[in-house]
Amino acid sequence: MNSDATIQYWLGLLQPISLDEMSGIKLMNRTDTKFVTNKAKLAQLLELTQGQYFAQQIEGSRIANYQTTYWDTPLHRFFLEHHNGRAPRQKIRVRTYLDSDTTFLEVKTKNNHGRTKKKRITVPSQERQDVVDAGGSEFTQKLTGATFDNILPTVQNQFQRITLVNYGKTERLTIDFNVAFHNYETEHDAQTGQLVIIELKRDGNVFSPVLDLLRQLRIKPSGFSKYCIGSVMTNASLKNNLFKEKLVRIRKYVGSSFPQ
Repeated sequence: MNSDATIQYWLGLLQPISLDEMSGIKLMNRTDTKFVTNKAKLAQLLELTQGQYFAQQIEGSRIANYQTTYWDTPLHRFFLEHHNGRAPRQKIRVRTYLDSDTTFLEVKTKNNHGRTKKKRITVPSQERQDVVDAGGSEFTQKLTGATFDNILPTVQNQFQRITLVNYGKTERLTIDFNVAFHNYETEHDAQTGQLVIIELKRDGNVFSPVLDLLRQLRIKPSGFSKYCIGSVMTNASLKNNLFKEKLVRIRKYVGSSFPQ
């Protein structure tokens, strides 16, 4: 079997957990750690998680589809905050859960202790006027000082996600793959081939079964911002010194399927 088929096979053998059951899992003192790998390693990881993790299942499906549009100022304030290592730093995005046709306007803030907080409101769609009519400008102005009068859509991504929960319900694992980007400023598109982005969200520093599995597979922690990586992949004019080494490492993990 190829990697996609093997992923589907092992994913299908995990015990399911419903969205309602997921909503009862509160990680009050959450820490987040990201990892970057490829689909072949993901298939191995899913095999190793058997008997230790649930797979989120919604209407019979264990793979969810997402679409996200990031908004930034004409001078790319939020991109540069990340690139320059500023903390706290923020991002504005509108995310649609395509399977349920539910959309949220979100502001993510990462503080100088490495913690990320997210605030969001429901909006009708990703269309600018729908977001504004739902109170989007007031929401973003309060949190970031920016409104939809002075920010623009910059990068959109689409990806698929698997969500796992350990049996102890002390952590969630989101696994993103088939990530594709479109840049509204340059009209350039980019695919990410075999790339897989894993994010471990756990309750403080409690024991994590998956950390031992990741070490066993030699999958190491590696920060990854879809907005920033998608931006530099589709807009060559952006400052990108900080991300050059990261892109080299990603190509090492992913191989020739990741674009130069």
